[in-house]
Amino acid sequence: MIAFTVNGRKRSFKGPPFKRLLDVLREDFGLTATKEGCGEGECGACTVLLDGKPVTACLVPVCQAQGRKVETAESLGRPGRLNPLQRSFQENAGVQCGFCTPGLLMSASRLKKTDPEAVRVGLAGHLCRCTGYMHIVESVSKAPSPLRERSTAALRGRRALARRKR
Repeated sequence: MIAFTVNGRKRSFKGPPFKRLLDVLREDFGLTATKEGCGEGECGACTVLLDGKPVTACLVPVCQAQGRKVETAESLGRPGRLNPLQRSFQENAGVQCGFCTPGLLMSASRLKKTDPEAVRVGLAGHLCRCTGYMHIVESVSKAPSPLRERSTAALRGRRALARRKR
């Protein structure tokens, strides 16, 4: 059995250790924000955070997640309550078809600098056929600082606070 944390929740997977992390997230855990684009690690659509670092989930066997923390786009916000980065993508036309957006959001959520050149470098390797990147770079650059409410710890804290207020 392979045990790891996904979006702040302990999860386990019993199955082939070399099944792709992408497939485990989508098929076994029902986390469908992570998309398969190329299946070869070239497009960035399947980007998730593994111990806080962006990785292409189509190239990571699930056994490499043992004891580690995985964050998917589901950790960022939820419908009707977007986090600042998601809102910036929406307000600045950074989303067109939306297929590449979850991977872009995951990589962008870890950028330390948000000047346009740093954003371009930080998002290198992500392919988008719709926006032409100008709107994506603008969306990340215009996101409020601190850059994101990005950690699952912050998400858990907000949920705990909301439960206490009820």
